[in-house]
Amino acid sequence: MYISDSACISPQRTFDNAFFEGDIKVHEGDRYMAIEPAYGQLIPAGLLRRMGKAVRMGVGAGLPLIQKVHIEGIILGTANGGLEDCLKFLNQIVDYDEGTLTPTNFVQSTPNAVAGNLALMSKTTGYNTTHVHKGLAFEAALLDTMLLLEEKRGSQFLVGSIEEISDYNHNIDLLSGSFKTGHFTSENLLTLDSPGSANGEGSAMFIVNAERSGDTFAQVLDVFQSNNLTENELVPVVNGFLQRNNLKTSDIDAVIMGISGDNRSDHWYFNLQKALFEEANCYTYKNMAGDYPTGSAFATWMGAHVIAGRQVPEACVWAQKYTRTPKHILIYNHYKALQHGFILLGS
Repeated sequence: MYISDSACISPQRTFDNAFFEGDIKVHEGDRYMAIEPAYGQLIPAGLLRRMGKAVRMGVGAGLPLIQKVHIEGIILGTANGGLEDCLKFLNQIVDYDEGTLTPTNFVQSTPNAVAGNLALMSKTTGYNTTHVHKGLAFEAALLDTMLLLEEKRGSQFLVGSIEEISDYNHNIDLLSGSFKTGHFTSENLLTLDSPGSANGEGSAMFIVNAERSGDTFAQVLDVFQSNNLTENELVPVVNGFLQRNNLKTSDIDAVIMGISGDNRSDHWYFNLQKALFEEANCYTYKNMAGDYPTGSAFATWMGAHVIAGRQVPEACVWAQKYTRTPKHILIYNHYKALQHGFILLGS
């Protein structure tokens, strides 16, 4: 599966070239809010006013891509996309005593609202689905797309993810210990020996093709996901994943790890790096975008551009072994040490 175009809205300036040019936003506290572009030239004002944040970011990242090319389907992944509007609608039921409600929040609250809006705005009538699988939603979307291409049900698709920070959900996760407390910034997030991380949000979108073309700049070679790995199984699983793609650990030039600063679960990443990838470059991304269920989409966007020759921002470098452009990158991310996703990128 070949990537020919991409877009990303995140807590960094990723919608233009600023991120790879070293323009890094330092965040404070436990919420890394997305830096959104001006949507005025892209989305009509009347429509934009009714959009929730998740829909706005998803359309803002996806629509510029599908305006350039003809796509045959839209496949997205999200865990909490549209949750803020959903809760607003539920609160309206209470506030209006189950009377006449405004439909806007309800219409924008479903997870598939982003894919639906993109299809309507681009007049795409093909395959359209949204995967809602918590920390494996983006990996599921990639697998779905790879199967569609393999079955020749289309040759060009939009695949991506959307996530937003909902006040209600954030407070629930904070009370459950998901996020750090006290004063900290994104600069020391990964080095604090304490439980929890920081919440993030964003949208990453990709145009993918069945065949390599002149616009191709990276390739998704394979995807693997698991819900029930033990720590002892991690190294054999990664070895098996590489072997089925005829690769050895020495063929992996760089790994992008979901190191989040949570001292309860980061040892999964450290142990894997020590066991298999001590000679590879190691990059991080959650100090840039925060920790959220579909954060691996941001890592995929970053990894694809690194394969295309972009320079990794210094703040993302965990271990540097060489300076050449990598040919193979392995992305490993887990969600609360329960769901594990692996994405293999190639040139």
